[in-house]
Amino acid sequence: MDFGPHLFLAILEGAVTAAVISLTAVGLSLVFGIMRVVNVAHGEFFMLGAVVAWWIATSIGIHPALGFTAALIIAPIAVGAIAALSDRLVLSRLEYDPERTIVATIGLLYVFQQATLMTFGPDARPVEPPFNHRLAIPWIEISESGLNLTWPWGLATTSYKLFVIGAACIIVAALWVFLQRTRFGLIMRATQLDREMATAFGIPVRRVYSVVFALGAALAALGAVLIVPVQQAHYLMGGDPLLLSFIAVIIGGLGSLPGTILAGVIIGMSDGIISVFFSPTLAKILATLLVALVLIFRPQGLLGRAP
Repeated sequence: MDFGPHLFLAILEGAVTAAVISLTAVGLSLVFGIMRVVNVAHGEFFMLGAVVAWWIATSIGIHPALGFTAALIIAPIAVGAIAALSDRLVLSRLEYDPERTIVATIGLLYVFQQATLMTFGPDARPVEPPFNHRLAIPWIEISESGLNLTWPWGLATTSYKLFVIGAACIIVAALWVFLQRTRFGLIMRATQLDREMATAFGIPVRRVYSVVFALGAALAALGAVLIVPVQQAHYLMGGDPLLLSFIAVIIGGLGSLPGTILAGVIIGMSDGIISVFFSPTLAKILATLLVALVLIFRPQGLLGRAP
C-alpha cells in the first residue's frame, strides 16, 4: 500500500483513540475542576467499565447488539454507583484534602485492580461488537490523465469504529449541554467557582461532589464500553487511559473542558498515528515530552486560565 492510504488508515485509528481518550479525559477534568481532586483511580473506573461490559454481554448472550446495548446503559451506572460509594466512604471523610485524596485514590486503584483480578481473572476477554461491517474506502489518485477514483487493497475500516467516533462526539456534546443549560449544571459550576459561597446559599456541596465523582467515573466507563469490542477487557487495562487522560488534562488546561477535549484529540490522533508507523512506546514518550514543553512555556495549558 502507498504511503497516502496507509496514513489515512492511521488517521482513522488515531480518531478512534482520540474519541475514547477525549471522553475519558473529560471525566477526569470534571472531577479536578469542580472537586479539586486528582483522581489517580480514574483508569480503574475505565477498567471496571470494560469488565462490567464483558460480564453483561456474556450474561445476556442472545444477540451481540442486545448485550452491547445493555452494557452501554448498565456499565456506566454501575461504575458511577461504585464511584459515588467510594466518595462517601473515603474522599468525603478526608474533607477532599488534595494531598490525602491522592493517596486515597492510589489505594482505591489497587483495591479495584486486585478485586477485579480475584473475580475476573488475569485473562483478557473479548466483547463481540454489535455490528462490524467492513467498509471499503475509495482513494483519489492524481495521474497524468487527471483525478482517478480507486479502491486500493486494504484501505478499509469497520462500521463499528466509525460508530465509536460518532458516539463519543454525541456524548461530549450532551455533557456540554448538560453543564451549560441545566439547573444542576449551574449548581456544579457555582460549586466550582466558590465552594463556601455555594454552601452559604444552601447548595449541598457534598452531594454535588458525589454526583460529580460518579459522573466522571461513568464517562470513563462509557469510553471503556465503546472501546472494549476493539480491544479486550483486562484487569490491567486502566494504565494507558489514565496516563493519556492526565496528559490531555495538563495540556488542555486544568479544569478546562474545551481544552481537555482539544488536547484529547491531539494526543489521541498522535498516539494512534505514531503507534501505527512506529511503536506505542514512542507515542507515550513523545506525549510525555509534550507535557514537559507545555509546562515550561504555557503552564496554564492550551485553554486554561493563568493564575
